[in-house]
Amino acid sequence: MNGTVDGFSYGIVTPGAAYVMACLGAALGLRCVARTLHYAQGRKPAWLALGAACLGCGIWTMHFIGMIGFQVEQAAITYNVPLTVLSLVVAIVVVSVGVFIVGYRGAAPVPLAAAGVVTGLGVAAMHYLGMAAMHLDGELHYNVPVVVLSVLIAVGAATAALWAAATIRGSLPSFGASLIMGVAVSGMHYTGMAAVSVHVHTGAGHTSNGHTPTSLLSPMLIGPVVFLLVAAVIVMFDPVLILGDGDWSRGDRVRRPVRPAPVEPSAFEPRSGDPSRPQSHRR
Repeated sequence: MNGTVDGFSYGIVTPGAAYVMACLGAALGLRCVARTLHYAQGRKPAWLALGAACLGCGIWTMHFIGMIGFQVEQAAITYNVPLTVLSLVVAIVVVSVGVFIVGYRGAAPVPLAAAGVVTGLGVAAMHYLGMAAMHLDGELHYNVPVVVLSVLIAVGAATAALWAAATIRGSLPSFGASLIMGVAVSGMHYTGMAAVSVHVHTGAGHTSNGHTPTSLLSPMLIGPVVFLLVAAVIVMFDPVLILGDGDWSRGDRVRRPVRPAPVEPSAFEPRSGDPSRPQSHRR
């Protein structure tokens, strides 16, 4: 029989928390990538790696916070731990590929498109790998057109994020871009969830010997959340960003001392060493 799917069993709590984490990961990732592109000082690979990890952790955390609110009334849900962890690794690794492409090649159309496609497909792979880690006494079925739409949203969101990281400067524009990215990533997640239907096996009950979503996912989310908070402290106290957006955006320019222009002697003042002009005497 068809199961009754509820993706918002905790109301607005899980979508709201998922959106906040998506925005936090996007904001930190954008600032880290922009830090390497608009300021020459610092270790570029380290900042790109930190930005990729922030984006990947933000997306993964958003997904599994949303999954805490996903329930099937006729069957209990458990999660496979290795697949759940693997989905986090996939998210970080694939996002890193796109971030490093843009970090070293810039936002030219071809590198940006390639990075956006790779990163978007990686985000979609993380989502559906996380879905594959979900076990219940039944079968999951997907609406193919809706799945394709979710993948397209993921590619578009990833491309927009990388473009924003490469072109947007300043705290307020980056903050606005992160809010938009939170909407896009959350939209991809819930579009993918809208494609799911569950066929529950006859006689399936609510009991299970495995890990429930809350008992498993809540402890697993602690690590990525703590990492994002530590990354936020690193980004906030970076000396380049503390200087302000004006100095930061001009930081890669070399400041040279301005030499005064030579002053020509006045026509009424004799030049030194000119015997034809009398020398002035001070009293």
